[in-house]
Amino acid sequence: MTVATYSRAQIALHWTVAILVVATWLLHDRMEEAFDARMDGDGVGALPLHAWLGLTVLALTLIRLALRLTRGVPPPPADDPPAMQAAANWTHRLIYLLLIAIPAGGAVAWFGQVEDAGDVHGTIANILMIIALGHALVALWHQYVKKDGLLRRMMRAG
Repeated sequence: MTVATYSRAQIALHWTVAILVVATWLLHDRMEEAFDARMDGDGVGALPLHAWLGLTVLALTLIRLALRLTRGVPPPPADDPPAMQAAANWTHRLIYLLLIAIPAGGAVAWFGQVEDAGDVHGTIANILMIIALGHALVALWHQYVKKDGLLRRMMRAG
């Protein structure tokens, strides 16, 4: 389903998730220390902030996905070549997949005490950051080089 603009909720969720993902990624080292302490049998009294933020990212991503599926999203710029439109579509799908898989893997690592899940969690989190950087750079290219107003769609609702 396509619509002319993103809703206020979609925009707010996009930027909230983006900020939370960066914050969670920056807290990785502290979480790794807590995980290692837990695996060594040392008690960790409370669930670390990294984990709370990750679970919040998961919940907000599921809401974003539900909104995307029920409300729809604006179409890609009409003058983008089909290959670019397909790349954008698959990039968005991959981002959503990673935004679900990373917190799920982190939960398996933490609650199940599965060290390998923690390693995979960290690796795919780094992959998400690279993809998100590419996503942001392409949005800036659209806005400032191509000048098609693409970024504006995610800045204010119509």
